[in-house]
Amino acid sequence: MYKETEAIKRNIGYMSQKFSLYGNLTVKENLDFFGGIYGIERKALKEKRDELIQKLGLENEKNKLVSELPLGWKQKLAFSVAIFHNPEIVFLDEPTGGVDPVTRRQFWSMIYDAAESGITIFVTTHYMDEAEYCDRVSIMVDGKIAALDMPSKLKKQFETDRLDDVFYQLARGAKRTE
Repeated sequence: MYKETEAIKRNIGYMSQKFSLYGNLTVKENLDFFGGIYGIERKALKEKRDELIQKLGLENEKNKLVSELPLGWKQKLAFSVAIFHNPEIVFLDEPTGGVDPVTRRQFWSMIYDAAESGITIFVTTHYMDEAEYCDRVSIMVDGKIAALDMPSKLKKQFETDRLDDVFYQLARGAKRTE
């Protein structure tokens, strides 16, 4: 594993809770920077960058500093950077914290699109309604995995129709039905 660190890095994407973008760089410069880190060839990088800018609707903001973008656009751009190099796995840490409901829904649409393209996505969230969007959920209590299954199965096991009730029961030490 230690000998394959570069190959491993190329297959993993990450979006931190606090942005992993550089506010003192423009949208284009951020994409060029991260594309270079990921080893995307210059010509392919320019094509991917321009396509992504258009897809995100950032044509008029491409030369703007990232620090000047609204929060929702920063989030979408940060996610796009995390998957820019087509990794096999992406880790998203609280990706929708602080964004409005419309942007939140748009962001989840982007996550679904990435998942449908074959990228495995791990999401950490405190929003149980967001956890419902996932294929499988791992609920941690006191730093340990207390439950791992499909949201529908967990709700059935805990005899509730809300995933936040499952978490609450686990946190209080409730027993599940099999």
